[in-house]
Amino acid sequence: MTTKKAYVVGTCDTKYEDLAYVRDLIAAQGVQTLLVDVGIRAPQGKPDVTNREVAAFSPTDPNFLDTADDRGRAVADMAAAFAAFLASRTDVGGVLGLGGSGGTSLVCTGMRTLPIGVPKMMVSTVASGNVAPYVGPNDICMLYSVTDVAGINRISRVVLANAASALAGMIRNPVPEGQDRPALGMTMFGVTTPCVDMVRKALETEHDCLVFHATGTGGQSMEKLADSGLLAGVLDITTTEVCDLLMGGVFPCTEDRFGAVIRTRTPYVGSVGALDMVNFGARDTVPERYRDRLFHVHNPQVTLMRTTPEENRRMGEWIAERLNRIEGPVRFLLPEKGVSMIDAPGLPFYDPEADAALFETLKANVVQTPSRRLVSLPHNINDPEFAAALVAAFREIA
Repeated sequence: MTTKKAYVVGTCDTKYEDLAYVRDLIAAQGVQTLLVDVGIRAPQGKPDVTNREVAAFSPTDPNFLDTADDRGRAVADMAAAFAAFLASRTDVGGVLGLGGSGGTSLVCTGMRTLPIGVPKMMVSTVASGNVAPYVGPNDICMLYSVTDVAGINRISRVVLANAASALAGMIRNPVPEGQDRPALGMTMFGVTTPCVDMVRKALETEHDCLVFHATGTGGQSMEKLADSGLLAGVLDITTTEVCDLLMGGVFPCTEDRFGAVIRTRTPYVGSVGALDMVNFGARDTVPERYRDRLFHVHNPQVTLMRTTPEENRRMGEWIAERLNRIEGPVRFLLPEKGVSMIDAPGLPFYDPEADAALFETLKANVVQTPSRRLVSLPHNINDPEFAAALVAAFREIA
């Protein structure tokens, strides 16, 4: 029997029968189990970890269950407590959650704190809709419950048994540790693909190069790996998600962009790839306030808007503030001849004035030190010379 445990999690005040059924199926397959109650009322049966034991990990009020009159507030408090509870455990082999919308939000909050690779499965009534708010940049497996999680019937018996077998199998058969090369995270967009491909090919004999599409979730996924200690370095060539965060595009990063590098001091080489564009959907979805701007239709579903000098100054200030908080080694390279494939002479987004506003703002606001340096180069981001400079910068600090 493996020493790692399957954590079966849900609200035992409403779903104890379903949770106990899953726990027993997993245990029958030779995996130790813990049934964890994250309900806010008295349980229908006896869990292995009570809701009060979980609540004791609340970062704000360990006694919130005594005053849990506001269900929404209590669920949020329990979600934070469960996340802290999971972070304190050293025997988590995997987590299986059961729930409706509230339970899914609660349990997935805890799941998202676990490292990539730890098995996570959520059986949920909302798993057939938009699951991005629950999953985020994490490897959470969502399984639609079909019927409500409200007792064992001919449908739930099969769905829950499949979930139990899946989690037990993942815990009993972990991926063998290999002799993998050190992993590098890289960000890429279609308009920076030539650059990233050249960098990847230059480094892939020594490193496992993981390329992330800079669509908001892509950047979050890369930073999740850095937070999990799975990256030896970051080549953040395409920081375009900052455009969408500040200007309201459809591929935004979060306010925590660069946060993983700040926290972990992972060697970091960055650039300003695709900061010339804000992403929207089809042309008729562009907000009214932007109707008179310069656009480029990338495809019928993606419309690109050229950033202005003022917007570039805003982005420069925002990025500089984040870079100044990184205490690990940083090299941030500026391609003076254009930041994307379509920011070049004769192409739709060529605007030296806008680019200059970005570069000058970064130079004025980034506090340079021996470990944190800006490097300006007379190349377009997709020129071979610029890719070579990125590789050299990474080798210098790594």
